[in-house]
Amino acid sequence: MRRVSVAALMALSACAVGPNYQKPALAVPASYKTDPGWVKAAPGDDAPKGEWWRAFNDPVLDGLEAEVSVNNATLAADYADYEQAVALAREARGGLLPQIGLTGSATRAAQTTQGVSAGPASSGTFEGSASWTPDIWGKIRRQVEESTAAAQVSAADLANARLSAQATLAADYIDLRAADEEIALYQQTVAAYQKSLQIVQNQYKAGTVPQADVLSAQVQLDGAQAALINLGAARAGYEHAIAVLAGHAPGEVSIAPGTLMAQVPLAPASVPSALLERRPDIAAAERAMAEQNAAIGVAVGAYYPDISLSALAGYSADPIGGLFSASNTLWSLGVSATGTLFDGGQKYYAVQAAKYGYAAAVQTYRQTVLSAFQGVETDLSDLQVYGDETPVEARTVADATRAARIAQNEYQAGTVDYTSVVTAEVTLLGDEQNAITLKTNRLLAAVALYQDLGGGFEASELPAAGKILAGLTGTP
Repeated sequence: MRRVSVAALMALSACAVGPNYQKPALAVPASYKTDPGWVKAAPGDDAPKGEWWRAFNDPVLDGLEAEVSVNNATLAADYADYEQAVALAREARGGLLPQIGLTGSATRAAQTTQGVSAGPASSGTFEGSASWTPDIWGKIRRQVEESTAAAQVSAADLANARLSAQATLAADYIDLRAADEEIALYQQTVAAYQKSLQIVQNQYKAGTVPQADVLSAQVQLDGAQAALINLGAARAGYEHAIAVLAGHAPGEVSIAPGTLMAQVPLAPASVPSALLERRPDIAAAERAMAEQNAAIGVAVGAYYPDISLSALAGYSADPIGGLFSASNTLWSLGVSATGTLFDGGQKYYAVQAAKYGYAAAVQTYRQTVLSAFQGVETDLSDLQVYGDETPVEARTVADATRAARIAQNEYQAGTVDYTSVVTAEVTLLGDEQNAITLKTNRLLAAVALYQDLGGGFEASELPAAGKILAGLTGTP
């Protein structure tokens, strides 16, 4: 009879209330709408994975990115959140195991018999106890499942935060280099405008041009100098942002002037279905669904009674010298069951709330996936458009350069007024700025594509449930 009871208890313990989690199927497009000829990703390709920024071939950027994971305070906080989630999962697992306790006491007190003091006497107890609430309905296992999924969500959030910080630093660095190129452009422009002003002043002194030309040249020079000063302020802002992302105070980082990367790297755009495994935000949303699904089981489990087993064994003796004598042993065995007969609908609505939480998590997951597809499509489209625009802009700059040179020569020859020179030079400056902006946008689109493709992340990198519960997770 006892064997049958134990077997029945073990059989009941194998089940768990609530629905088992199944990842919902999504309709995923077979390919991206924009297909400018990117090479499909392959397991053995040579594209950088975790250190994706190395594709830009910039040693300064490489050095700064290496400091993000080590020094960034926000990522350190996210890592602490992850470790906290792991600890909570292991705490929940502890509910599956028996609780064992040990207590002992000793007293010495005076005794009085019929008003006559009999002197002090000693007494003591020494007891060991054990209690266990078998997880018959699987409520505790659902709690462990929920906490473990929450830890995996935290791990994916950490990976997403790391990727975001890396991409933000890369974007700030590109903007800083764009500011460097604009500063160099305006330095050249200021020098050219100073030369033009000198020519106009000489001609004015010779009486060949009106004073209005001198004023026009001076205004043009002053505007360029003001813009140059303003660019210095913008560059300082980017440098300060980079310092903080790398975990340093703004005053601790100084980046020497440089130029934008010569080549725009093309990240391998794999098939869309790969995003489901390569984006940390998608992985976090998927694990959040698993967490909410387990929460339904936890809520359903509240309908079932809790059954607890307890045992106690020990010694109690007076005097204390015979405490551990066999004749002073004591023991007890017990079983208890508790349940709720009426709760005003609390359990029902708790289950409904959990179901709605799961439904919301499913829709969040689907929206995250759709947003991921949108991001990659936009990045590919931007890179294609910017790539097509680049040679056109290069011809525009070349034409504007020739036009400015011709206008200057014609002015010196006296065939056009100075307004023509100003117009040609302003046009040239605008076109050169557009060329820098275009190159910057292409590089920023490449950074965005690496980020939207997951930056080398794989969902398989998330710590498995067994490792979380065993405390063998390490750094996700």
